[in-house]
Amino acid sequence: MNAYFAEHPEQIVGKMEMVSGPYGMESTCRADDSRPFEEQLAKALQNITGQIDTIDLDEELADDMSRQSIPADPFVKNFSYTVVDNEVYYRENSVMKPVEVSDTAKERIKGMVAIRNCTQELIDMQLEEYSDVTIKEKQAELNSLYDNFSKKYGLINSQTNKRAFNQDSSYCLLCSLEKLDDEGNFKGKADMFTKRTIKRAEVVTSVDTASEALAVSLAEKAKIDLDFMGELTGKDKDTLTEELRGVIFQNPLTDVWETADQYLSGNVREKLAIAATYAENHPEYAPNVQALTQVQPRELDASEIEVRIGATWIEPKYINDFMRDIFQTPEHLFRRDTIGVQFSGVTGEWNVKGKNADYGNTLVNMTYGTSRVNAYKILEDSLNLKDTRVYDTIEEDGKEKRVLNKKETMIASQKQEAIREAFKDWVFRDPERRQTLVAKYNELFNSTRPREYDGSHLKFPGMTPDIELKPHQKNAVAHVLYGDNTLLAHCVGAGKTFEMTAAAMESKRLGLCQKSLFVVPNHLTEQWASDFLRLYPGANILAATKKDFEPANRKKFCSRIATGDYDAVIIGHSQFEKIPLSQERQAATIERQIDEIELAIEQAKKITGSVILLSRWKNQGKHCRCVLIS
Repeated sequence: MNAYFAEHPEQIVGKMEMVSGPYGMESTCRADDSRPFEEQLAKALQNITGQIDTIDLDEELADDMSRQSIPADPFVKNFSYTVVDNEVYYRENSVMKPVEVSDTAKERIKGMVAIRNCTQELIDMQLEEYSDVTIKEKQAELNSLYDNFSKKYGLINSQTNKRAFNQDSSYCLLCSLEKLDDEGNFKGKADMFTKRTIKRAEVVTSVDTASEALAVSLAEKAKIDLDFMGELTGKDKDTLTEELRGVIFQNPLTDVWETADQYLSGNVREKLAIAATYAENHPEYAPNVQALTQVQPRELDASEIEVRIGATWIEPKYINDFMRDIFQTPEHLFRRDTIGVQFSGVTGEWNVKGKNADYGNTLVNMTYGTSRVNAYKILEDSLNLKDTRVYDTIEEDGKEKRVLNKKETMIASQKQEAIREAFKDWVFRDPERRQTLVAKYNELFNSTRPREYDGSHLKFPGMTPDIELKPHQKNAVAHVLYGDNTLLAHCVGAGKTFEMTAAAMESKRLGLCQKSLFVVPNHLTEQWASDFLRLYPGANILAATKKDFEPANRKKFCSRIATGDYDAVIIGHSQFEKIPLSQERQAATIERQIDEIELAIEQAKKITGSVILLSRWKNQGKHCRCVLIS
């Protein structure tokens, strides 16, 4: 809280409360609805007292400051060059400052400013659907500007021009005007010089059928909006849902309407159980039950399920039963809680307590164990997916040293394999146990139906008409838009760059995000920017350079990312690693880790023989607290 309000709480217009925020609990001010806000604010303002001190500046110094900067032109993009009275200025937020470079560099910048402005005007004309004649005239102007510039100063993509203009927010747009090969050699001018590369979005105001309305709603809203669909068709909600029966379903948990590909995917066993429960009292959910029943995965039987020892979905009680049957562990040791298997869900570790309690058991010491390590220790290692190793302690230079006993380790390894095979033969031997475990396996691992995304309805406003995405690319974009997370596991050359570009632009258009951040291999940032603008020539993107993340420029560049109205930001892997997490997010993450560690410590205390485990978690907790304090 600001120090003033801490000292004058009566000046707070509202009530201070602690609420849950993105990084944990935080303070906020809630409006006081007991009186009009205007009245409360007016009263608070009357209590403010203070004075304004004026500073007299030297006239020469004031004139010098006036010459150095001028108010920002609202028609000049932020972080861009412009020319005023034949002088080059750079806009940074609310002011434009003169650029101190050589005369030659100034002329380069002036030339690129002219090309940039002409290119932007050409883009705007295409979006406004100017006539072909007008577009051709503007393209002729762009060709003339580019030809004159390139004859005198070379390619826009040259290092010299890059150094002069790469701080301009539209530099990537200018680079996309040139087609280069893999070696950076000029291949020709971009289509912008001769063709219409941007098509204005067509606004659909009416359709005839509910199916058409659904496609438009998904394309324009990224969801089923029955009110919007009603405006398009003139039909009420009941009519729309009836005509789309079997195509859309109402989720009983959320009351939200979902497409069939969304509702009939995911954990369909759980969804069927929920729908069946609701349908008992609400017959309108009967179609949900019928549709979900038809998409249930086929039940796997025991012969199709491989259970390895150490699988965390197998409850400890079954491992105890395994020891009873295979090791013939005496029942009184279980009754007295002297021996038994425990599993920590927090740490994911198994522990067999009382490993030495059954010392006279031949099966434990010989059949499934050795003279150096018994079957219970080997079983514990197997549960934790570790290879059992046997060490000898020797004295070397007056110090004790542990060395691997290869012979005993090999014997222990053979016993470990015997235990694994014995478990595999045992686990489904009992009919009742087999039925229970098979049912649990199917519930846990055979209940998910993958969603098949369909992007055929997407229109992609702003995309160049010269490029048509393939069906699998449109489906991938739909996956990004409608799925909670996405892995584009396509082979090289399948068009993932265009998929991600289109998904980013659609996400912003639909209000799903403000700007997308692409983290790519360092050497591909410029290529990514070029491909992005090839697909969306009118996009406003920011591509980082190595210079942007030098210590002196890093904060400034991060500020550009945060404050700029970009469609996308493209940076390299090593650059991304240099952007620190906010203190709030770091603190929230560490506090969550501390909570998990404290829970792990409580569980470790309950496990007999877990001294090393307990010590490790305590040390980890101390380290996290030290980091949090620092």
